[in-house]
Amino acid sequence: MQPMKRLSPIILAILIAPSLVAAPKPERIALWNNRAPIGEGEFKQEEAWVTVHRPAKANGAAAIICPGGGYGGLVKGAEGHGIAAWLNRRGITGVVLEYRLPKGRSFVPLLDAQRALRTVRFNAVKWSLKPDRIGIMGFSAGGHLASTAGTHFDAGNPKAADPVERVSCRPDFMILVYPVITMGPGTHQGSKNNLLGRKAPPELVELFSNEKQVTDQTPPAFLAHAVDDRPVPPENSRRFYAALKSKNIPAVYLELPTGGHGLNGYKGPSWDAWQSKSLLWLAQLNLIPKE
Repeated sequence: MQPMKRLSPIILAILIAPSLVAAPKPERIALWNNRAPIGEGEFKQEEAWVTVHRPAKANGAAAIICPGGGYGGLVKGAEGHGIAAWLNRRGITGVVLEYRLPKGRSFVPLLDAQRALRTVRFNAVKWSLKPDRIGIMGFSAGGHLASTAGTHFDAGNPKAADPVERVSCRPDFMILVYPVITMGPGTHQGSKNNLLGRKAPPELVELFSNEKQVTDQTPPAFLAHAVDDRPVPPENSRRFYAALKSKNIPAVYLELPTGGHGLNGYKGPSWDAWQSKSLLWLAQLNLIPKE
């Protein structure tokens, strides 16, 4: 038997180099250059941010992540940067959205979510993304914002001076985890008060009850909710799922037997279940590669 030849250091380095490629450092980007819209054609010197977490090897898909917090704060750890790290492990670019809190301005979070979608799609080539694989996901009140972005979107303004505003803000998919959906009966009252005010006009309640805003253009959705969620009853997800199915929109609803709101503190079987099944769903839609 002939002795095995030793590989030269150069060849060995070439063989192992792909496994040593490090992910780019997260990049925090201002969305509005300190001139943010607040609705009705008015602007204010304030800012919203996205932090772009890119994987070592991107598969072309991205998700804007909307943390929860009842529209009174942002749970940026477990429902933000932690989710981005999980997405990165599957080659998905995770973009954590630090949206502005409404503080009496009901359209401000939606404007930020739409801007985030446009920004990611505008930078698709730069970030190794496919512009038709850019979705949005959210948790609790962040799920309401994600479902609002999925039911209130446009193709962009081709005459806009800002090139980002010429790009579509329609998400290609939604992942909604214990989401607030309705602003009617069964809503999370704190989220509703913070978004619409304590004496919300009926027209705003209707507009932001996203189960009533589904059309045949609404993107596909994956929903997960525990039956024992008391702050945000699972009826929120059930209504949205029913509305999607009524329009023949591809949708999956995973109703979990336990976990409450937050799914046992972001760990355990229920938490693992929505993560594994949502990835399988994305692969079935050919939005990410199959394992």
